[in-house]
Amino acid sequence: MEERRLGPVVGLGTWNTFGGDAATARGVVEAALEAGCRLFDSSPMYAGAERSLGAALASRRSEVQVATKIWTGSVDEGRRQYEDQVAWFGRVDIEQIHNLQSWEDHLPWLERERDEGRIDSLGVTHYAASRFGELERALRTGRFDVVQLPLNPQERESERELLPLAAELGVAVIVMRPLGEGSLLRRSPPAEVLEELGVDTWPQALLKWALSDKRVDVVIPATTRPEHARANAAAGEPPWFDAQQRELVERFAA
Repeated sequence: MEERRLGPVVGLGTWNTFGGDAATARGVVEAALEAGCRLFDSSPMYAGAERSLGAALASRRSEVQVATKIWTGSVDEGRRQYEDQVAWFGRVDIEQIHNLQSWEDHLPWLERERDEGRIDSLGVTHYAASRFGELERALRTGRFDVVQLPLNPQERESERELLPLAAELGVAVIVMRPLGEGSLLRRSPPAEVLEELGVDTWPQALLKWALSDKRVDVVIPATTRPEHARANAAAGEPPWFDAQQRELVERFAA
């Protein structure tokens, strides 16, 4: 699998997947690890997924990067979330402020934790284009190393301002919702189109579509099925799509 600034270009998201189901988490995480994924994203918002992810990684924790989040308007609650994360993961590789929640309040104490070595990098996220102006303002402070944003053929607003800004500032990019939270999977192109694109599955085409933009460092598709985790990881191998292939994907995703 190709590697960029955050390691292998296909990771694993945990939104709306295994939650507190430890057995499902273990199967999906093991499949993703075997396929070469090394970045695992979670959040306190995800109904027990952090705890399940920590248990599933177990002895292989040192092989991966954990990107999780602070998701609260309260600094005290944010600190409690962080201490839970340290208990589950040992440390946090990428700590993100989820959906910009009270980011100006959380940033000072998170920077202190980073300076003390319990966090490697700080990030900020939002899913809604209506909040991209504030996301841009946060990035322009120069205090974030990573941004997480949506990108797929039906959600391209980040291409206008945020991706150019991240490139300008040297901020790494994690792409959420590369499959449109499943909405783009309701119909698949004919087999001959997939063959023309050089992929086996429609999700692979969508992942390659995002990764063909070299400003993207990693995509984090979520799944509850180990076989899907393995298939998704295969999208991390070049060659990448040219402009014509990207347009073909866009037509079938419309």
